[in-house]
Amino acid sequence: MRTAVLSIGVWALGLLAASAPAVAEDGVAAKPEEAKGLQVGEAVPDVQVKTAKGEAVSLLTTVKAKPAVLIFYRGGWCPYCNRHLSALQKIEGDFAKLGYQILAVSPESVASIGKTGEKDALTYTLLSDESLAASKAFKLAFQVDDATKEKYKGYKIDLDGHRWILPVPAVYVTDKDGKIAYAHVNPDYKQRLDPEKIAEAARKAVEGKP
Repeated sequence: MRTAVLSIGVWALGLLAASAPAVAEDGVAAKPEEAKGLQVGEAVPDVQVKTAKGEAVSLLTTVKAKPAVLIFYRGGWCPYCNRHLSALQKIEGDFAKLGYQILAVSPESVASIGKTGEKDALTYTLLSDESLAASKAFKLAFQVDDATKEKYKGYKIDLDGHRWILPVPAVYVTDKDGKIAYAHVNPDYKQRLDPEKIAEAARKAVEGKP
């Protein structure tokens, strides 16, 4: 009887393991659908990112200094990302009136984020997460699959510099204590949250509404 119970226990553990998201030890999900991201109420991780000038800054310190609309995007090579960044630029003043700064984080190099900012005439802050520390800490990092690698290589997009790891596009609104007041994570990179909806979430956060 005891052997039978043990066998059932091992079988149940196997089912749990099979159904659990496949996240590697280094915090990188096997596919975008398994990168769930941090949720409302969690604290912004204290990780280092770099500005377009190459200065290392603490992300937590930066959002504690001023509440933020925090965007994770794939890179300046992504047309969906560029359109979203440009749309946010159009209503940056609305966020400023609410007391928010916009911070846009990608795994691209310092030089690359500088080019993106210049090309799209962005006046808010772009941050380089080339080390992937922020993407991993926010539980957004995933490994690009082989088929997608080949497709991107055909477009002359080489992500080998950050080991073919990307963040799932995400939007966070943070409060004055450095905690997440709003979170939107979507594994479908073609779908981006309307800036007006982000502004609405920011207004609710200021008013203390869910």
